[in-house]
Amino acid sequence: MLLWDLQSGDSPLLVNVPHAGRFVPDAIRLRFTPAAEALADTDWHVEQLARVAPSMGVTLLVATHSRYVVDVNRDPSGRALYAGADNTELCPLRTFANEAIYRDGAGLSASEIAARRAVYFDPYHERLRRELARLHALHGHVVLFDLHSIKSRVPRFFEGRLPDLNLGTASGASCSASLREAALHLCADATGFTHVADGRFKGGYITRHYGSPQSGFHALQLETAQSAYMDEEPPFPWDGSRASRFAALLERLLVALSEWRPASRSSS
Repeated sequence: MLLWDLQSGDSPLLVNVPHAGRFVPDAIRLRFTPAAEALADTDWHVEQLARVAPSMGVTLLVATHSRYVVDVNRDPSGRALYAGADNTELCPLRTFANEAIYRDGAGLSASEIAARRAVYFDPYHERLRRELARLHALHGHVVLFDLHSIKSRVPRFFEGRLPDLNLGTASGASCSASLREAALHLCADATGFTHVADGRFKGGYITRHYGSPQSGFHALQLETAQSAYMDEEPPFPWDGSRASRFAALLERLLVALSEWRPASRSSS
């Protein structure tokens, strides 16, 4: 199976969905625990929410493989995203519910992790880099919008309930201030949704690695509480009523991010 689904557009906006994939090669799945086989930590239905992007001329890149195979939003060096907090790995060993992914609590050897990086992680990022470079060459700037979702309550990572909309910009370092404000304004103005900027989720490896506003590469992450558009319990069904409200907000965000322009090359 291909490592991604790609629909290329000519807008300066690229929407990336790294965690909606559910494919697991048989050789890996056979070693999974029952808890892992459910793939509960998938960013359920995010690729469906983002399907409007190509009709707007926006490039859409969606990973096809499960994050349990390799997490393309983790630093391959092993550096933690959040120092001092519980962090998941490049090749995760435990689910978000803190259950073992591999039978008998087995880990992964350094050679297997390196092989998965070479087979899955590196090609995905090469494709992402090529698309970003293409759009940057067309427009002189590019906006990377990394779309994610997670259960509204995950005690392993945060206390209480997560806000509906969690905008991450590496505390403002991954994109222009005016772009951050434009996205934040739409989140704040969305009736019925709670929001925060650079709270528990400040952006993963993709946002931090590719965001270089001084060079015209602007990156933002939106982590959405799944309760905003779906039922969070198995089999994780889509909720049409809730999803339609969130999809309308997402479309407004895509329009705003597509139309945004740096004030000048020097200030981008």
